[in-house]
Amino acid sequence: MSESRGEVLVIGLGNPLMGDDGLGLAALDRLRTQWELPATVRLVDGGTWGMNLLPLLEDAEAVVLIDAIDAGRRPGELVLLERDEVPRFLGLKLSPHQIDLREVIALAAFRGRLPERLVVIGLQPERVELSAVLTPAVARHLGTVVTGVVSRLGDWGHRLLPSAAPSVA
Repeated sequence: MSESRGEVLVIGLGNPLMGDDGLGLAALDRLRTQWELPATVRLVDGGTWGMNLLPLLEDAEAVVLIDAIDAGRRPGELVLLERDEVPRFLGLKLSPHQIDLREVIALAAFRGRLPERLVVIGLQPERVELSAVLTPAVARHLGTVVTGVVSRLGDWGHRLLPSAAPSVA
């Protein structure tokens, strides 16, 4: 593990009104409420920002993207894409944000500003349709995504601690 000093972005992507597509934002909420983050880690609700993510991505030292990823696997199965794998997978339909995300990453790479440390962590969705809740298959594995993010941040030198349980009065 190497000690890191620059800002790391954890960007949750998705639309919480489209079922499993809300995975990225649900994971951000868990990180926000269940973990104490060092000042070097910034949580960003990327929603469906598309190209507006470019300046954030280019200015970060490292980036973790969280999203529902259609990789043709079983619903709820973990999908982990390392930096070099991302362009290859972006040729497939990964998520409803695939076109925007592909353009953002391609432009940052073209400009020589894509962070060396970039990972996409997500789950295979079961349903992406009008619904304000995750399917049971995806909800059951939400903790796996959060644990994966916490682990990767630790590998990069950013230690997260579980939040203290709220006191009962």
